[in-house]
Amino acid sequence: MKFIDEATIRLEAGSGGAGTCSFRREKYIPFGGPDGGDGGDGGDVYFIAKDNLNTLAAFNQQRIFKASNGQRGSGAHKTGRRGDDLIIPVPVGTKVFHQDTNEVICDLVEPNQQVLIAKGGFHGMGNARFKTSVNRAPRHTTPGYPGEILNLRLELQVLADVGLVGLPNAGKSSLIRCISQARPKVADYPFTTLIPQLGVVHYSLGHDIVVADIPGLIEGAHTGHGLGNLFLKHISRTRLLLFVLNAQEVEGISCTEQYKMLSQELELSAVSEHINTLPRMILINKIDSDYHREQKEADINELKEITSLPILYTSALNNIGTDELKERLYEHFFGSQDI
Repeated sequence: MKFIDEATIRLEAGSGGAGTCSFRREKYIPFGGPDGGDGGDGGDVYFIAKDNLNTLAAFNQQRIFKASNGQRGSGAHKTGRRGDDLIIPVPVGTKVFHQDTNEVICDLVEPNQQVLIAKGGFHGMGNARFKTSVNRAPRHTTPGYPGEILNLRLELQVLADVGLVGLPNAGKSSLIRCISQARPKVADYPFTTLIPQLGVVHYSLGHDIVVADIPGLIEGAHTGHGLGNLFLKHISRTRLLLFVLNAQEVEGISCTEQYKMLSQELELSAVSEHINTLPRMILINKIDSDYHREQKEADINELKEITSLPILYTSALNNIGTDELKERLYEHFFGSQDI
């Protein structure tokens, strides 16, 4: 299924059923009086978060959702049937915005979390409601009220503990394949990863770490170069940013220059100010490459001079240093206690 992380839809809650005008007419009961019943309320519209969904692609096929209307009342004080509610499943991590005002309506971050989005219309009242001592045969009723109509924008922001940030071909996909059961596509060309990928690093029951592989950034991504920064919103919910740097000089870009470029793109990105407040670590990948050892050491020493962030070393391709990486992540999230 194609990965879709944004969608615009229209919700229409059900309208309330009208009240009815009716009078009791039975043999031997003269002046039976008004007995028109109320209509039924319109159906509500809910969103429910489901953890077995991972895309908003279904909303490309259907963009208008409508709950059923309440039924009209009838005689003998019979109330009309209430309209059925409409419950729409969405992936966990879906953020709901009002399309016209850009107001955040809700943020569905827990499995099976259910939120009322559009309220159904109130029912109309039958003529029995208007009987008084001076008006014993009212013919007045009220119609049902319309339900809420909303134009919404849905954004899917994946939930992960660790967000991998790096240039194309830094080895992020190979890394996530190495430390988890995820199997993203791996190839030797830029922008192999076109959609966010999630992997779960297992340690013990209740102590798993979710890692998100985000498509690579390039210089000028905040202005739309490459894949742009459209996918940066997927790391806005993470708890740790892991900068994956390529130990090889790709097109003359050293580890220090890679880190500076990535930091600048994050800072200039308008996706979320929260991104720039997240804790960070640096991972230098492809450490066993054929790149000149002396130049590699010089790059790493230069990087250490400009940042005090923890620096880890791996070769995802040959599974070197990945155990140390996992231990460091567990220590960050769960502490040094015996898990």
